[in-house]
Amino acid sequence: MRVHHLNCGSLRKIPPLGEGLTAGAAHRERAAVCHCLLIETDSDGLVLVDTGLGTADVQHPDASLGADWVAYAQPVLDPEESALRQVVRLGYAPQDVRHIVLTHLHRDHTGGLPDFPHAQVHVHPDEYRAVTDPAAPHHQDTLDRFMPAHRAHGPLLTPARVDEHAEWFGIPGVARPQGPACELLLVPLAGHSAAHAGVAVRDGDGRWLLHAGDAYMYHGEIECTPPLAHPVFEPVQQGAQVDAAARVAARDRLRGLHRDHADEVTVFSAHDPWEFARVAAMVPESRSDADA
Repeated sequence: MRVHHLNCGSLRKIPPLGEGLTAGAAHRERAAVCHCLLIETDSDGLVLVDTGLGTADVQHPDASLGADWVAYAQPVLDPEESALRQVVRLGYAPQDVRHIVLTHLHRDHTGGLPDFPHAQVHVHPDEYRAVTDPAAPHHQDTLDRFMPAHRAHGPLLTPARVDEHAEWFGIPGVARPQGPACELLLVPLAGHSAAHAGVAVRDGDGRWLLHAGDAYMYHGEIECTPPLAHPVFEPVQQGAQVDAAARVAARDRLRGLHRDHADEVTVFSAHDPWEFARVAAMVPESRSDADA
């Protein structure tokens, strides 16, 4: 199994904080990213973890993503950054993407869904309930943030199955997407959305990768003591979160995971460009904006 790290949507440039950065981080301004994974498997075709911005978002950003979001996020809107174009450049057809696993249903994570309308889309079962059941907690918020343009085609949303007795590095309630045979888990990290989840996958070397989505947004939040948030990302977190206490608890679980199991698990978030450059550089085949 081979894992590619893809930037599926460059966003506004953000400055480094200049302190609390790890030794490998580059101290210069970078464009925020939409960090996605593309997993090549032997039996399940391609599996995409999050989708970033799609081709329709690039063509009609205000209508597809929302004018206010576009004004703040300042997406570059390069069609070559879409997951669709990157899949094709790797020599595959769009139909080869058979499964999509989402950390949550916000616009910068779901924009590519219409580019792969045939794919089975896996979400945490509580996130599935939040968007489909009007009686579920945070239903309207979840539905409002799952953009109409990203769901108009009727994506094949499928709830993962929770194993009530399973734990992953001490985190209970992990869910397994139904269909893919590869080792994929949805790890509950609620707070940013109703049932936000990280996506854990074993890479070709047998290590775990944990795509933590928006459970945190800047590496200083899990690498520094005390946690160091970025002033550009922090208003986004504050504005999006549905449960501040749960989000902080999820971040702290990730801090412990990074501290105690760094030799077994590589943790990364969805938008930190320095983190993306660091992780993508470990995989020569990955398309990285590290030198952009």
